[in-house]
Amino acid sequence: MTTIKLHNTKSRSKEAFAPIDPQNVRMYVCGPTVYDRAHLGNARPVVVFDVLFRLLRHVYGADHVTYVRNFTDVDDKINARAAESGREIGEITAETTQWFLDDMGALGALEPTHMPRATQYIPQMVAMIADLIDRGHAYAAEGHVLFAVDSWREGYGQLSGRSVDDMIAGARVEVAPYKKNPMDFVLWKPSDAEQPGWESPWGRGRPGWHIECSAMSHDLLGESFDIHGGGNDLMFPHHENEIAQSCCANPKGEFARYWLHNEMLQVEGKKMSKSLGNFFTVRDLLDKGVPGEVVRFVFLQTHYRKPMDWTEKKAAEAEATLRKWRALTAGIEPTASAAAAVVDALADDLNTAGVIAEMHKLAAAGDAAGLLAAGQLLGLLSEDMGAWAKGPVVDLSAHEAQLFAARQAAMETKDFAEVDRLKSAYTEAGLEVRMSKTGVELVPGTGFDAAKLEALA
Repeated sequence: MTTIKLHNTKSRSKEAFAPIDPQNVRMYVCGPTVYDRAHLGNARPVVVFDVLFRLLRHVYGADHVTYVRNFTDVDDKINARAAESGREIGEITAETTQWFLDDMGALGALEPTHMPRATQYIPQMVAMIADLIDRGHAYAAEGHVLFAVDSWREGYGQLSGRSVDDMIAGARVEVAPYKKNPMDFVLWKPSDAEQPGWESPWGRGRPGWHIECSAMSHDLLGESFDIHGGGNDLMFPHHENEIAQSCCANPKGEFARYWLHNEMLQVEGKKMSKSLGNFFTVRDLLDKGVPGEVVRFVFLQTHYRKPMDWTEKKAAEAEATLRKWRALTAGIEPTASAAAAVVDALADDLNTAGVIAEMHKLAAAGDAAGLLAAGQLLGLLSEDMGAWAKGPVVDLSAHEAQLFAARQAAMETKDFAEVDRLKSAYTEAGLEVRMSKTGVELVPGTGFDAAKLEALA
């Protein structure tokens, strides 16, 4: 069996992955807060952990992997969106949840085994909070319930590598008179008449963000499970708080054994922000005609633990490569399994860039079946994602012959003006120009427009 190695944030080292139960490998990933469209950065962890999900299924079998990714559908951001729009909270969350699923599906992401909504697990959250109070790890104050960080001081901060004292010194935390320690965080908070709320032993209220994931993962995966993942912006405080709650509520369990965190996304070398005008959603790209498969390919070119830079150049190059690979694999059945070099690269801490390098080798060798198997392991080159590349079939042989003849003539006269004119025109039409001593190849690429070729006929 293939040995999977993963960089465990908890140990700060790459470890051989050994599941608690190989018959039921369990993974939890923090999902979106559903109040708006997913921006491009939101999509990166989805693609990263979709690849891990595919790898686990490949190694252990599709029926032996349980993947949970939640929806946070109770949150102050959602409340604010409802207040400003005049729409019902349930209407907003139902709509935005479907948007998320549609957009991530366009990127080739498989749906997880379970996709719990926080509002479906309020009783489990209330029960866990009550248990934490009983165990001396939480306390009620002025309609709130707070986790007492001092009650688990020895364990708090191990994931992020921070001490409680350091966190207090540098933290921007809510200072409230009812807190025993500035680092204490909310498990339950009161709701007014305008806010969503549920009855509890501490009055009508709603859960804090952190307790949601602890309760849902416990209910669906148990006291101990294999992998917990998310973006590195969640490491503190969200994941740190999850660990504290879960370990204190279930002292005999391990919670998660392996922690994986993906790095953030940039756009053209800069942090994505509305003020810089480089903020856009996945749907924005799809509506502009950027295929979901191209977005996925660009993501996979960078290792998940490195910052990823989205550029238009990368997208154009990805589209050209995928067009070439799809032409090569058209009508081909994949090999029964991806090549060992492909699986080994992916099993080495999700080295997707290494897999793509192997795919280039397979393409160069003309191994279409092996290329297709490798692509499908990464969630690429599937039939249901290929409509964008089909388009109208255009015979470019006359144009290839025209450019080749112009080049041959230029070699004699040393006047390359006509060659340059044709190359510029073909590039403008969205064709990639490939020239060699033996011939010319024109490959449709980004924004190919056959109408622009008419003047050159």
